[in-house]
This record gives sequence, structure tokens and C-alpha cells, in this order.
Amino acid sequence: MPNQNSTSAEPINGKETEAIVALTPALTPVELLRIAVSQNADIDKLTKLMDLQERWERNEARKAFVVAMNAFKSAPPTISKNKQVSFQSAKGPVDYKHATLDHVCDAVIGGLSKHGISHRWKVEQTTEWITVTCILTHELGHSEETKLMGTPDNSGSKNTIQAIGSTVTYLERYTLLAATGLAAAGTDDDAQASTNFGDVSERLEWLANSKDLAELKQIFAAAYRDARRFNDQEAMKRIVEAKDKRKRELR
Repeated sequence: MPNQNSTSAEPINGKETEAIVALTPALTPVELLRIAVSQNADIDKLTKLMDLQERWERNEARKAFVVAMNAFKSAPPTISKNKQVSFQSAKGPVDYKHATLDHVCDAVIGGLSKHGISHRWKVEQTTEWITVTCILTHELGHSEETKLMGTPDNSGSKNTIQAIGSTVTYLERYTLLAATGLAAAGTDDDAQASTNFGDVSERLEWLANSKDLAELKQIFAAAYRDARRFNDQEAMKRIVEAKDKRKRELR
């Protein structure tokens, strides 16, 4: 014989569920989805809630990335220029200092990882151009990309593979610096080098060795865009001057 004093729980109807949701502050989409599943919501409603959950997660990941990058930049690592480069080019002697890729990575990667950010590079190559993309990814999934391009570095006495490798290394170094908003510290020994944009002498060398006007135009566009990103007026001026000089030579 059933116990007449016992009570059974009554199922919560739709209106009561809506009232509970309205009185519960800051419900996340996943919590709304859980409530909908418990109420046997139809597929259309569940699909919309799942889409809402995905958008919410993407937005949360983006906000976390911004917070992490702000924290990283609040105490940025110091990157010194640790390598001297000297060689004879077709236009005369070239001499400057720069931060090597491994030196940049040692300084930057440790700082990024403390804030849940990793990096990787994607390299693409056409007949004439090499494109390197630096991808920073937060542990919650949000990624941002910085892309630079250039031609194989045929300066000095490099063979074909060395010329490609030199450009890839150069672009990896500067995409990582650009993506993190950092610049190598210290003044170049080359009196014409810029201290904000980086080793502008390398870009000037590329401009000076452009084989035709089309290549000159592409190299100039990439170099000027990067200098403008750093708001380096001196680098922008010298890049324009180098472009104009090479343009006169090619005509």
C-alpha cells in the first residue's frame, strides 16, 4: 500500500522553465542548452542553442587572447641584436647587426607561453615569392595571423637553397616580432639602419637588387607597409628613396 504521506515531484512546465531562466543571472549558452535538453526541446531549438554556444566560445576565446596579449606586452622581453652581418654586395659593402631567429624565439616564446599563447609559421612559395605567416594561438582556440612576403635573398654568395632559407628565416623573425608588437633593442652599427622598424638595411638591399620594376613594386609595397605599421618615419623615408633610386636605374 503506497505511503499516503509521500509526495512526488511534479514536472516543470515550459512557463516555469522560462521563469527560472529569467531569474537566473548570466546563464551561459551551455547552461541554456542543458535546460533545453532536460525539457526535450526540439531539434531546431537545440541547433540554434548549439550555434549560440559556438559563437559564445569564439568570443570568449577572442577576449582571452586580447587579455593575454595585453599581459604579455605589459612586461615585454628585451630582444638584443646579437649577430653582426658583413658582406660585399653589387652595390657596395653591407654591414649591420640583427637579432637571430633563435635569439628572438628564446626571448618571445617563453613570455607568450606564460600567458597561454603558442606560435607557429606557415610557409608558402610561388615561382618568385616566399610568403611566411606567423600564427599566434591562445589555449582557448583563438588565433591571429601576421603575414610578410619577399623574394629569395640572393645577396652575397648564396646558392639557391641558401637564398630561400635566408628569406624564410628573415620573414619568420619579423612576422613573430610584428605579431607580438616587439622590436629588437639597440642601435645598428650601420648608420643608416632604423631602430624602430628593425633591420631596414636588409629591405634596402632587396630594393637595390630588384631585377625589374614589377619586383621592385612588390618589395617596396611590403617594406613600406611594415615600416608604416611601426610608424617609423625614418624607415619609410629611406625605403621610398631606395625605391626611387632603383626605379631610375631600371628605366
